[in-house]
Amino acid sequence: MRIPAHSVCTAIRDGIVAGVHGRGSRLTEEILARRYGVSRVPVREALRTLEAEGFVVTRRHAGACVAEPTAREAADLLETRMLLEPLGAARAARRRTDAHLKVLRGLVRLGQERAGRGTVDELRSLGGWFHETLARAADSPSLTALLTQLRHKIAWMYVVEAPVGPAEHWAEHAAITDAVARGDGERARALMTRHIERSASGHRLRFASGGAATERVRNTQHSVNTASPLR
Repeated sequence: MRIPAHSVCTAIRDGIVAGVHGRGSRLTEEILARRYGVSRVPVREALRTLEAEGFVVTRRHAGACVAEPTAREAADLLETRMLLEPLGAARAARRRTDAHLKVLRGLVRLGQERAGRGTVDELRSLGGWFHETLARAADSPSLTALLTQLRHKIAWMYVVEAPVGPAEHWAEHAAITDAVARGDGERARALMTRHIERSASGHRLRFASGGAATERVRNTQHSVNTASPLR
């Protein structure tokens, strides 16, 4: 496989998230360079970036290895998401463009159409695009970068089960979009907080088992208070 040098970081990250590079496995510059058809320089730069993001650690005598996050670190990601995604929704209500709104409405329409007959993977992809578009609509590069990194790490650490009621799930997306369209930041924040709390129970750790870890994930949805009541 030959890919552009600037895409090496994305390729390695995607491989970690997909499990191609297992937790704790060594990431050898020479092997990765051959795999992606590049020199060792962009691989070395990519590994530094991924270490800063928390996907990679450097170990004495072993070099770069895929990180092995704990159940607590995984649960912290969901709590962080509960703080940042509502902030992003509130900012999107103030800063979104007509183009952002058009995309959000289109995704909601597709999601609602497919809620009753679409595949799990299709609905998950549409939901991912919805949240990514909303993050970009916040017009805050630093916040967008944090939310993007969170989504990657959550996808790496968790199996996300399909929502029990996909129609209700997409109705929540529609309500958030309506609040963003009206410029109602506080309602967008409150709706997103409720949406994230409800979806948290569908996250199951990929790498840990046992009551304590599972209980921590299940109770995450109660850790953040809604900023304002739904109106």
